[in-house]
Amino acid sequence: MNGKPAGRRAVREWALRALYQVDLGGKSAEEAVEEVLGVAGLEPDDAEAARELVLGATRAQLTELDPLIQQYARGWTIDRMAVIDRNLLRLALYELRYHPEQPYKVVINDAIELAKKYSTADSGRFVNGILGAIVRQMYPDEPSSREPES
Repeated sequence: MNGKPAGRRAVREWALRALYQVDLGGKSAEEAVEEVLGVAGLEPDDAEAARELVLGATRAQLTELDPLIQQYARGWTIDRMAVIDRNLLRLALYELRYHPEQPYKVVINDAIELAKKYSTADSGRFVNGILGAIVRQMYPDEPSSREPES
């Protein structure tokens, strides 16, 4: 690359590519992340951030992330979701839970934008709905711009 940091969205995008390979290709998280980082051309700090997101999300997937997604994805099972959608949800939820220094609105917005870019026409709305519901539970005192206060 050109020697400057790629930015958090690029880190998330490369992490998503690795998670996709783990999910669909059956690769180990370590193998997938090294393969993706081999072509990403990220700066060392960005590459390390992507690696941490992939390995962390993969570790927390079965015990924390998938059960939480399942709880909020009414009418959907994890395995029926589009591969990109479920991995974006895992990635964003991992980041929301383990990287509170990242503004949750930015994490959600990036997930929505990546869903629109890589998945179906309805994926942005789907991802937003699930993440929005989870964030309202995580941050009950935050005023929401969509719901009237009672």
